[in-house]
Amino acid sequence: LEAGLDRAAAAHPNPGRSSLHRLNRAEYTNAVRDVLALEIDGRALLPEDDSGYGFDNVADVLSVSPALLERYMSAAAKISRLAVGDPATRPVIQTYRARPTLLQTDRMSEQLPFGSRGGMAVAHYFPLDGEYLVKIRLQRTHSNQIRGLGEPNRIEVRLDRARIQEFTVGGDGPRDPWSAVPSASLYEQTADDGLEIRLAVKAGTHLIGVSFPQKSGVPEGALEPRLSVGTYEYAGDRDSAMSVDSLQVSGPYNPKRPDETPSRARIFICSPTAASDEEACARKILSALARRAFRRPVDPDDIEGLLVYYRAGRGKGSFDEGIELAIRSVLVDPDFLFRVERDPVQRPAGPAHPVSDIELASRLAFFLWSSVPDDELIDLAARRQLREPGVQERQVIRMLRDPRSTALISNFAGQWLHLRNLRTVTPDPDTFPDFDDNLREALQHETELFVESQLREDRSVIDLLTADYTFINERLARHYGLAGIHGNQFRKVTFNDSRRGGLLGQASILTVTSYPNRTSPTLRGKWVLENLLGAPPPPPPPNVPALEDTAAGRPASVRERMELHRKNPVCASCHAQMDPLGLALENFDGIGMWLKSEANGPIDATAVLADGTRFEGLGGVRDLLVSRRERFASTVAEKLMTYALGRGLEYYDQPAIREVLRGAAPNEYRWSSLITGIVKSVPFQMRTKNGG
Repeated sequence: LEAGLDRAAAAHPNPGRSSLHRLNRAEYTNAVRDVLALEIDGRALLPEDDSGYGFDNVADVLSVSPALLERYMSAAAKISRLAVGDPATRPVIQTYRARPTLLQTDRMSEQLPFGSRGGMAVAHYFPLDGEYLVKIRLQRTHSNQIRGLGEPNRIEVRLDRARIQEFTVGGDGPRDPWSAVPSASLYEQTADDGLEIRLAVKAGTHLIGVSFPQKSGVPEGALEPRLSVGTYEYAGDRDSAMSVDSLQVSGPYNPKRPDETPSRARIFICSPTAASDEEACARKILSALARRAFRRPVDPDDIEGLLVYYRAGRGKGSFDEGIELAIRSVLVDPDFLFRVERDPVQRPAGPAHPVSDIELASRLAFFLWSSVPDDELIDLAARRQLREPGVQERQVIRMLRDPRSTALISNFAGQWLHLRNLRTVTPDPDTFPDFDDNLREALQHETELFVESQLREDRSVIDLLTADYTFINERLARHYGLAGIHGNQFRKVTFNDSRRGGLLGQASILTVTSYPNRTSPTLRGKWVLENLLGAPPPPPPPNVPALEDTAAGRPASVRERMELHRKNPVCASCHAQMDPLGLALENFDGIGMWLKSEANGPIDATAVLADGTRFEGLGGVRDLLVSRRERFASTVAEKLMTYALGRGLEYYDQPAIREVLRGAAPNEYRWSSLITGIVKSVPFQMRTKNGG
């Protein structure tokens, strides 16, 4: 039957059709980076996007509202000023805050010195040459008293890793917190008033680091006294570790227009030497910018439209101000904000047709980079060489090796595997007192590095299930019960037993599939069915009762509670599919720590599927999934294609999925094979004209 359907699909291809496709926030941020060579914080400029079919790049949910258009206008004004560098720019204050629940007991960033603890490192964009004021504020208690003043603390400030200032705070102020001397209380609240430095900085992105050098003899990773979240002692917790609350950068003061920044080098590819040269230079600048921003060769009408804005800005100010206003126009142009694909004028509605080479280049770039195509892709497309034999395959390999492909990890894997949900999970502090923001970040980073290594090494996607290695730092090693790992830097570690390994042994997955105060075999089983086997169960019926906490007068095990729940015939059929997959993972608690027993006795991690298949523990689930490797590979392909197309899959997409899998199977379902198959597929290569 499938063979007949595939033959019919080949004879009458149906690529489907998605709505007008707006750039989402991540794509907008990356596009600005690649068009203007300017790093921006998209989260500060634009609202979060809605999601559909599990991804936030699905065209149907990327709507446009008047409020969003206002945000685009405001963002364009800010970005154009930053890119060009406007000397009339007023001083701006940018504050970087450390999360109060992030323990500053270890080296916080690989950008900070070895042997330091706490603080933060930020990459700040300085729009102009000039003076800037850097202020450091320390963490306080709820009564506004600075923590850790009981002894002297050295604080280092570094610019591009070079130390520029050192302060000492604490230990030398009024020492008796119980005295009635006003200065004692005042010192507790104002000891960080002098933590500021005024420095001259050249325009561009520079790294600012603030940290506490460790005392001699204290190894990196050695814990200092800590407080639980939400608790404090009188007099500023003198014996707790001093921590940085925020880093504030304000300026520029006495600014000068920069000679060169990455963005100015990208924009100003010519410089007029006389007034008569200005418009020709502006035309050259705007032609190059528009080509990148609009993802296509530009025509005279495009440039004339931009020159209108250039002339308006030039009439009120300098040549640079004219270019700035034209850039602002580019950033709100529909050809920048939307992934525009135009229907051929003479083609009748309905029949499928190949997208143009230019549109194909754009599809490739947004799939693999979440950004605009680079000059190489546009040049190939403009010469109509992108569909020549072997070209697309070579481009896929090149693009996957490019650092921009990390977007595939953060945007595709981050949503497919629900890693983004780690930002909002809130494990109960009484049940899981060791969970903190340091661990939260480590869990997410582990899985991101793991998937990235699989992609970079072009492994089989089956290795996502079976790999015997991962990436951990000291905090995560402590969580996993592994000795000999020191410091905040992540490194590759091979497991010596079968307790861990693969995605399902990683605490990130186990945490996002748990409730705040306990594990959930149902959530874990549902996650496996939905994301690894592509068989999502139906939604639960309304008014489903909660699980009972006791059985026969004693605490009930999770297994006993699930068995009671399944006695409800309305619930039984779906739970028979989900629960066994989750019950086999019961050796992992709600934040992914290994357990041998629970309150009422040893943990039973055996499970039986509805068809009688028996398995036990993580190893059993892993073997079960590997035995269904084709189903797993198909699920990965379906998730990838949904993400690549920016729409949900329909029945008519299944022949394309099967073709992708047939092509990837001889190559062991390696990432490059699946991705190349999707790129070469009918839905990716073709579209249907409106009216069809």
